[in-house]
Amino acid sequence: MADVARVAGVSHQTVSRVLNGLPNVKPATHERVVAAIEELGYHRNSSARALATRRSQVLGVVAFDTTLYGPASTLLGIERAARQAGYFVSIVSLTAITRETIREALDYLAEQSVEGCIVIAPKRAAVEALTGLRGPRPLVAVEGGVAPDLPVVCVDQAAGAHQITRHLLDLGHRTVWHVAGPRDWLEAESRVAGWRGALEEAGAAVPEYAHGDWSPRSGYEIGRTLAARPDITAVFVANDQMALGVLRAMGEAGRRVPADVSVAGFDDVPEAEFFSPPLTTVYQDFGEVGRRGISVLLRLLDGAAEPAAHAPIEVVPTRLVLRSSTAQAPDPT
Repeated sequence: MADVARVAGVSHQTVSRVLNGLPNVKPATHERVVAAIEELGYHRNSSARALATRRSQVLGVVAFDTTLYGPASTLLGIERAARQAGYFVSIVSLTAITRETIREALDYLAEQSVEGCIVIAPKRAAVEALTGLRGPRPLVAVEGGVAPDLPVVCVDQAAGAHQITRHLLDLGHRTVWHVAGPRDWLEAESRVAGWRGALEEAGAAVPEYAHGDWSPRSGYEIGRTLAARPDITAVFVANDQMALGVLRAMGEAGRRVPADVSVAGFDDVPEAEFFSPPLTTVYQDFGEVGRRGISVLLRLLDGAAEPAAHAPIEVVPTRLVLRSSTAQAPDPT
């Protein structure tokens, strides 16, 4: 910075004001400083800045199953929101979820001088591992269930599942069958609860449901069983990828969608509108999840958040997206 000041013919403090975007710098002076920065190829020393300010401007993220659409989109939303807030992100991706692996990940991030951490916790095991966990940095969980002493940001999964089940019932279907997500996934549990709640409120029968693994193949295998039942006229699938497999199974069995059976998904993946037919689904705003997660963490860093005993819960609403894979129930005759 001293070299930049010398080349620009200004003080060290003026260079600092330009770098930090502060006012009270004449336009001509600002131009000279910028030109000197470009001429010298100057870059801030983040380590030195962290020592001087005691702020690294880096946040840590612990992620699981980032190859899946939901966790990957959540991670992207967090990274974008952090960057907009002026922070960089350091990521640790875990394949096994235990209290020990999470503790190791948080300790590693602390060694990288992160100011706070976000844990993407879609599985019950992750939330249980985080419960009561204390670390050297503030901690927020996203995409998971409620933890007793941890701030949480989550999508209202149950409300989305309730809404899409209600939509199918309103189309005249006597009941709605369900292809659930994997056991131990909190989102899968919440979607089952929302589906069941809508059926019970309507006085409709609650059929048995099968668990897939979020993949199109698992949806296809379960869909083959459902397609063999002519009495099934509506299926709510816990994610769009499994719904893709169900659509194929229905087509191979000669069951027309939506003339014979309506199929709906969850997530609104970018490809959903190009399925055949385009898929009715539930939209999750992962960008908003990221923004709220970062916002809660920054409030903790600033000391403005509630104490742990009253950890905040941020719930992001869903939105029903209607396309042509659902229609009025077929005439039973």
